[in-house]
Amino acid sequence: MPGSGSEILTRSRRRGPAVSVAVTAGLLLSLVLWASVHKVEEGHLAVYYRGGALLSSLSGPGYHIMLPILTTYRTVQTTLQTDEVKNVPCGTSGGVMIYIDRIEVMNVLAPYAVYDTVRNYTADYDKALIFNKIHHELNQFCSIHTLQEVYIELFDQIDENLKLALQQDLNSMAPGLIIQAVRVTKPKIPEAIRRNFELVEAEKTKLLIATQKQKVVEKEAETEKRKAVIEAEKIAEVAKIKYKQKVMETLTEKRISELEDAAYLARQKAKADADYYTAQKAADSNKLKLTPAYLELMKYQAIATNSKLYFGSSLPSHLFLGSWAIEHMIARTAKEGHLVSETRKHHLRAQESAT
Repeated sequence: MPGSGSEILTRSRRRGPAVSVAVTAGLLLSLVLWASVHKVEEGHLAVYYRGGALLSSLSGPGYHIMLPILTTYRTVQTTLQTDEVKNVPCGTSGGVMIYIDRIEVMNVLAPYAVYDTVRNYTADYDKALIFNKIHHELNQFCSIHTLQEVYIELFDQIDENLKLALQQDLNSMAPGLIIQAVRVTKPKIPEAIRRNFELVEAEKTKLLIATQKQKVVEKEAETEKRKAVIEAEKIAEVAKIKYKQKVMETLTEKRISELEDAAYLARQKAKADADYYTAQKAADSNKLKLTPAYLELMKYQAIATNSKLYFGSSLPSHLFLGSWAIEHMIARTAKEGHLVSETRKHHLRAQESAT
């Protein structure tokens, strides 16, 4: 039995180095695997370097394996990101130095442009293409404008001018890098100058208030004037309507008078026609009635009514002709003839008037 225990101890001592080597190898293998496996986040691409040289292969989101120690990687964001440039100095054309506390540049790099951009400007491309360009373009803008323009008058144009200038350069230097927006905070100016600006703004505010009051007064006066014009126009329209109404009444009265005149003329014409017809018929009747025999009869009737009678063979003829009955009959006949002539003339004049 003791012999058996010594053999076991001897075997254990022989196996110890082998186990240590295996454990060490296992640890080294685990370390190599851990160093070779890497993770790429969503919205990023991985670029690889081997011996400092950029490899052409890129990796998307997920877990990937690379050759440890010899190969390194960097991730490049391909979604929208915001780069901040802080405390940017800016000298105006008047020699005043101002500082802009923060400038935010929202940009996005297209996945197809990652390799060329990293190859030309490294993985920290934003330092060369955005940060340095912001300093340059802002100083270019300030150097040609006064403090009044930079701080107040043209401040709202600084962000748009920076965006256009950056994008214009990037289109040729790094196609695929897009500037979405630029935000610029209010510049910091010397305290004494700031107080002067505040006083100027206070005076401008007073002037603006006075101007607004003047506009209100002018607007009220214009409103009153407009009311007066509207009232005058209303009165004029009423007078115009009344005038038209009076004209229409006058025309209506004139028309009624013309109708009455036409009716009176028609009645007079009808009466004249009737008188003419009566006279004409009477004349025709007299022509038929005043025959020699009838006149002889009337002669003797007139003689019969005379109270004086003359007899003899040589009596003058004027005794009969001068009697009252004969003269009356002759006068009546002449009157009827004259009436027919006058009636005919009046009838002709009525016809000419109607025509």
